[in-house]
Amino acid sequence: MKLLVTGGAGYIGSHTCVALLEAGHDVTVIDNLCNSSAIALQRVQEITGRSLRFVEGDIRNPEHLADAFEGGVDAVIHFAALKAVGKSCEQPLAYFDNNIGGTIALMQAMEQAGVSRLVFSSSATVYGQPEKVPVREDAPLNATNPYGRTKLVMEQLIQDWCASRPETAAVLLRYFNPVGAHPSGLIGEDPRGEPDNLMPYVAQVAVGRRERLRIYGDDYPTPDGTGVRDYLHVMDLARAHRKAVDYAAAHPGCEAFNLGTGRGYSVLELVQAFEQASGKPIPYEISTRRAGDVAELTAEPALANAKLRWVATHDIHAMCADAWNWQSKNPNGYSRDMSFNTYSR
Repeated sequence: MKLLVTGGAGYIGSHTCVALLEAGHDVTVIDNLCNSSAIALQRVQEITGRSLRFVEGDIRNPEHLADAFEGGVDAVIHFAALKAVGKSCEQPLAYFDNNIGGTIALMQAMEQAGVSRLVFSSSATVYGQPEKVPVREDAPLNATNPYGRTKLVMEQLIQDWCASRPETAAVLLRYFNPVGAHPSGLIGEDPRGEPDNLMPYVAQVAVGRRERLRIYGDDYPTPDGTGVRDYLHVMDLARAHRKAVDYAAAHPGCEAFNLGTGRGYSVLELVQAFEQASGKPIPYEISTRRAGDVAELTAEPALANAKLRWVATHDIHAMCADAWNWQSKNPNGYSRDMSFNTYSR
């Protein structure tokens, strides 16, 4: 199939492009590179031995979208969004404009191009503080921060869009906590500025880029007082997107799926696992809770296991080992001085 991947130069997008190319799909990526690097796409091609088409642009720009859809598209995988919980609390208008505005523009372009299949990068943040864990897809949706609310509104937009167009198929993938990297060490998570997520922060401490880890809260109602999350290897997540594309091709309508392992680890447990994988100490300090965070969030992935025929295969040790392999080989992440050699624009 001819697939358009929005935000495909980002962390999850680039790993998904590997899975898609290896499955034989033709891939076009559109990304404005606001929090990603074109070098990731160069390395995706190196890993797979296949080329992809890259449009540097913003999905809110009609001309950029028209360029991306040129040549035909069979389905869209939509990653493009701002994603930091803390920053969304500081800049809610920017998050609503970028995430929701971009999704509306994308679906309008899909209608104009006659594209009726969409895989959407959602988030477990749509559940907010769950009533019970592990969380099922039919749990109440109650996002507790602006980022989560944008994802929830985007889901609702897609559901309403599908309801108005019987031929449309959409798969909403609610990720829990993606971590790790491609086993080659060529691509991985490279946040700009201070990391908002735990694993890249831990990795940067281990490699010497940061002095110590700040743990936000040790007074949660969890076994060791630190937040518990369901961590998912990014290559398992990439494989789920490939499965979702196939599922959308055969199942009209809109369905949501949790993507996780069903097993939660606390912040301190992840730190210990990373110390074992890297052989490096991870000094840390305890800080106050962060706005919008919840105590525990783990997935019930049975629906994805059954319908998408997808199961997470990597454990926390493999996640940490691959994250360290990436960070140790790329201590400063992607350099910013290399250009991508097959720009569409």
